[in-house]
Amino acid sequence: MGRIVTSVNVNGLRAAAKKGFVEWLAATDADVVCLQEVRATPEQLPAGVRDPEGWFTAHAPAGATGRAGVSLYTRREPDAVRTGFGVPEFDGSGRYIEADLPGLTVASLYLPAGEVGTERQDEKYRFMDAFLPYLVGLRARAAAEGREVLVCGDWNIAHREADLKNWRGNRKNSGFLPEEREWLSKVIGAEGTEGAEGAEGAEGAADAPGADGTAEYVDVVRALHPDQEGPYSWWSYRGRAFDNDTGWRIDYQIATPGLAARARKAYVERAATHAERWSDHAPVTVDYDH
Repeated sequence: MGRIVTSVNVNGLRAAAKKGFVEWLAATDADVVCLQEVRATPEQLPAGVRDPEGWFTAHAPAGATGRAGVSLYTRREPDAVRTGFGVPEFDGSGRYIEADLPGLTVASLYLPAGEVGTERQDEKYRFMDAFLPYLVGLRARAAAEGREVLVCGDWNIAHREADLKNWRGNRKNSGFLPEEREWLSKVIGAEGTEGAEGAEGAEGAADAPGADGTAEYVDVVRALHPDQEGPYSWWSYRGRAFDNDTGWRIDYQIATPGLAARARKAYVERAATHAERWSDHAPVTVDYDH
């Protein structure tokens, strides 16, 4: 039996619930759903969204009203749930939650968006600086326990030129800055960066993170689609970005190599029409074999 995992930035869960999220959740075959930019606190969510039938839910709301917020929906009850990653500035910011399932630690991440020349970009860099060593340590701890790790979410960085339609026009914008892309290369490592060998090639990767401080995870979608433009997961609501597929691939499933090697299919659940969208992001789904 396999395990299907979906990640999506809902762009406000209360709004998404009114526009199709509830119906999507009822129909999905996913075993785990990772949500970002929930915004609402659990108390503000309708009961059927906060604790839908058939799901165990864990929510990490942001300390600031109407900002961030991440959640995990799992078909089976987690053995443990942890919020934040041990950095006081971010532990109450609603940007990271992880849960232990049998043989797997799965996390929902909402990395700060940033804006060049502002405090928002400084915040993004502080988050990145603190999060990379956490990812290295998380992988090492999981390996010692015989567990895989999967960090899903909105990373707010397009890693390669193939990850956004208008890359030439965004080289000086947050989300495609050289230092952001270099940082993501430290998270992903060689296989995830090039994707040349696909997910199967990840199986022979080292069992421990790199000694140079790199985390050596695998970008699962890119590993399965090494030569494709996109598949994009976010399109601006402005203009005709969605209709023209002028998008960004910033929503990732980043896995330890052993899990990445078991990924059989990865796809973006793109709405059929602009009117049918319930977020400016689309769900990113991966089917993993046990």
